[in-house]
Amino acid sequence: MKIVVLGAGAWGTALAVNAARITDEGVQRHEVTLWARDAAQMKLLQAERTNTRYLPGIALPERLLLQGGEASLTQAVAGQDMVILATPVSAARGMLQRLQHISVPLAWLSKGFEAPLSVDPAFPGSPVLSKPFGLMVHEVRAQAAAHLRAGAFSGPSFALEVARGQPTALVAASEHAEVREALVAAFHSPSLRVYASDDLVGVEVGGAVKNVLAIAAGLCDGLELGLNARAALVTRGLAEMTRLGVALGARAETFTGLSGMGDLVLTATGDLSRNRKVGLLLAQGKTLAEVLALLGHVAEGVYCARTVVQRAAGLGVDMPIAQSVVALLDGRLKASEAVAMLMEREPKTELACY
Repeated sequence: MKIVVLGAGAWGTALAVNAARITDEGVQRHEVTLWARDAAQMKLLQAERTNTRYLPGIALPERLLLQGGEASLTQAVAGQDMVILATPVSAARGMLQRLQHISVPLAWLSKGFEAPLSVDPAFPGSPVLSKPFGLMVHEVRAQAAAHLRAGAFSGPSFALEVARGQPTALVAASEHAEVREALVAAFHSPSLRVYASDDLVGVEVGGAVKNVLAIAAGLCDGLELGLNARAALVTRGLAEMTRLGVALGARAETFTGLSGMGDLVLTATGDLSRNRKVGLLLAQGKTLAEVLALLGHVAEGVYCARTVVQRAAGLGVDMPIAQSVVALLDGRLKASEAVAMLMEREPKTELACY
């Protein structure tokens, strides 16, 4: 299979490396191209055969094709059997618009919500006709590339471990069976197990909301509140995620799987989690600006927390942990105050999850 990965950040590079790896039998799994918008970045990748900025220490397979520069996008996509969109959520709309006429399956790796738009991107200066809040990528796709056969490739996964070939399980989510089957055929391997799901809404909600909850988990660990507190936060966070997902049309059982509980546990407890690190640094008293400067990479939870709370409020869904994260990021609460606000809430029935 011929696969192009658009976006040479950590996750895009990791998936390209994994798919291009030679099997133990000496067979190349797929013909894979890694494309980067930044031509200068691509020249560096070609020269060093490693992604020093985003995935240091991982050698790029000899047969992994490297291509870059805005002008080369059409060429990179031509003749491929599958397109993987590995850009941040903020870049998804523009890329989907440019790719809307491709005839092969596409899957995005990004998890989060687009920032609310003030103008229709197709008609600058005009008001948006959709919603006054940010959208998940499947909703963006419905506006920007309605006829594209597409879906999400998600689940509990750190890029570094995928690149190393360490055991990982992911979910191929789409309303199109062809897309689900193509993702399984492309990436299922001895080190990467791929499950299929037609609950695209649930998989996207899980992937987005867990980033916000991971900030809260990092805060909990940074304040040294203990393992009991972390367990309570992760469990109640899963309840919040499920309530929002069900209100948006997802199936509740999706959140007990890889893209719900699995991704939340990994991101809330793993040392490689950027969103958890945000919470850890905020607990040290650093400002959000200082945290982002130290981080150096995108932490989607920071950018989508407000939209998560806005959408929940519009649906009448209670999400106190996410609300506390937004207040903390806005500087309206200190770390200790955010924890106190959660602990002082009125008691309620534990099973009232949604």
